[in-house]
Amino acid sequence: MGRARGATAQMLASIETTYGTPPGSGFLKLPFISSQLGAEQPLIDSDLLGLGRAPADPTYDVVTNDGDVVVPLDANNLGYWLRLLLGTAVDSTVSANVYQHVFSSGADPLPSGSIEIGHPSVPSFQTSYGVRANTLRIAMQRSGNTSATIGLIAKGETAPASASNGGTATVQPTTRFAAATGAIRIDGVQVGEIVSADISFSNALEKIETIRPDGEIADADPGMPMANGSLTAKFSDNALFNKATAKTPVSLEFAWTAGAYSLKIVIARAFLPKVKRPITGPGGVQQDFNFQGATGAGAMFVATLVNAVAAH
Repeated sequence: MGRARGATAQMLASIETTYGTPPGSGFLKLPFISSQLGAEQPLIDSDLLGLGRAPADPTYDVVTNDGDVVVPLDANNLGYWLRLLLGTAVDSTVSANVYQHVFSSGADPLPSGSIEIGHPSVPSFQTSYGVRANTLRIAMQRSGNTSATIGLIAKGETAPASASNGGTATVQPTTRFAAATGAIRIDGVQVGEIVSADISFSNALEKIETIRPDGEIADADPGMPMANGSLTAKFSDNALFNKATAKTPVSLEFAWTAGAYSLKIVIARAFLPKVKRPITGPGGVQQDFNFQGATGAGAMFVATLVNAVAAH
């Protein structure tokens, strides 16, 4: 029996047919950077009096299983997370072994998944079930690795098992989008003076916290979706400032490429606020625009993924 280490940990995931019921097959082995997923059941201090100074036993509170997973912006495996976040994609064939998947916000209901975190060296395997994706955050920068932070809300978690429930999981080749391939377009025009950007999306999930003997939530229902973020730009002209002061929405597009594969996120109607341009020293002057997305004729938030997977 060995000790658990992050280097040997594994993550298997599958879409559920029935909410809260881990499927017996169809698991994917997914690359990840970190995981905070896992059930907790805190203790409540005893409030009993009249029994002397010796404290009585604590009681157990409700089960919570919320946490973030950080995953690479990977062409072939990101589709699982986008499906969990946005629902089933519209799939089409681009060319031989290259496929396009269009995920759009606003789907109702949203799918749920089961995610198993395994430590084969112990061995110990636990599956979080009834997992719904609540939030997505991607930070864009000029260099380095690019990752996505997915905020998850789960129903519960199985007891540790000595063998994986995932069986023979499917492994997709990893093709990671590099930060250096990123592009930002506003109203279809490439913008070259933006030094960093932050993209966020939320399903505004509402936990259904009914009274239950197992202490778990009944479900998590989608609320009003939200898309927002920020753009940090060098002050070289008044183009962005003028778009903000015009008080009309702009189309924001964030894109990455890796050979024949690509990821494009579009917020079709985003509002830019009027901002000040602080001078903090002799260096370049920057301006920060915290944008907010709004719904128009189509979906507010659309992610188009092109990869080697026929369907997610």
